[in-house]
Amino acid sequence: MNLESNSLTDKLAYNPKIIALVGSTCSGKTQLALHIARKIQAHIFSLDSLSIYKNINIASAKPSKKEREGIRHFALDVLSPDSKVNAGIFIDILHSAVEICRRDNKPLLIVGGSSFYLKSIINGLSPKPNLDNSQNALFVELKAKPIKQQYEFLCNIDSRYASNIKPTDSYRILRGLEIFALSNQPPSLFFKLNPPKPFPLPIICYNLLLDKDILHKTIELRTSNMLKNGIICEAQTLLRLYGDNIQPFKSIGLKECLQFLQGKININELESLINIHTKQLAKRQRVFNKTQFHHMIQGDSKIILESILDDFFQNSNEISKVFSKSKS
Repeated sequence: MNLESNSLTDKLAYNPKIIALVGSTCSGKTQLALHIARKIQAHIFSLDSLSIYKNINIASAKPSKKEREGIRHFALDVLSPDSKVNAGIFIDILHSAVEICRRDNKPLLIVGGSSFYLKSIINGLSPKPNLDNSQNALFVELKAKPIKQQYEFLCNIDSRYASNIKPTDSYRILRGLEIFALSNQPPSLFFKLNPPKPFPLPIICYNLLLDKDILHKTIELRTSNMLKNGIICEAQTLLRLYGDNIQPFKSIGLKECLQFLQGKININELESLINIHTKQLAKRQRVFNKTQFHHMIQGDSKIILESILDDFFQNSNEISKVFSKSKS
């Protein structure tokens, strides 16, 4: 369909409504999203850095096939565990999801704990240099160096860019080195000349809040259930098939299980550390969600549900009225 169409009907029908539901881990986003999706007949886009992987079901706490029945999901069970996930992958999948929602005439509900990726989707990413990094001798050489030397090199070529990166942030360090090697420009100059392109459609954001004490109890219950359901075996299988250097082993739950399997901690420490790290993550997510998004609607599950349904059905009625007038 042509975006430049002057038909009011075409303009109204062209873009699906997109809703994003974020919140701290264990706040109840998944179940609320499933309930909302059934109410408004939406497809769901899973914005979660673990659920995107195949065969990681316990650590990711992804909804079961039975729970997902009747609801189309995107960005779920897509990548092999030895693949790396980044915002660009989610953006590519999201564009495909929007096209399918447009075809199906359905809204799209984005849900997940990876709010950093949501911000990247909304604000956009700068394009990468259109060259093959595997054929670039400088990048191949830099990639083989220890992270400390990589960071030092980055500081030398672009201290401004490096000052905004932690010396342990391997992803952003390598991205900066890759841009320099392929474009022959310092990353800060490259980003200035190639600004990010924001997502072309509006995304209405909702932040699900849960009382801190209830959240902590929910976290402890989830940790206990994950251990009972076999997260250690899940981690053991990943270790056997892919080794200990895959990205999922940097995630809370699997990271501690790896330490346990390597004999670095005992079973009691395993449960305790998962709880501690998950609570710390929940706090970081809560702060990020409250400070990084503009015009976000916040509240408990009842407030969020009522707000989304009121907005959706009110807008649906308004569109129906306009369609009726356009046909008369």
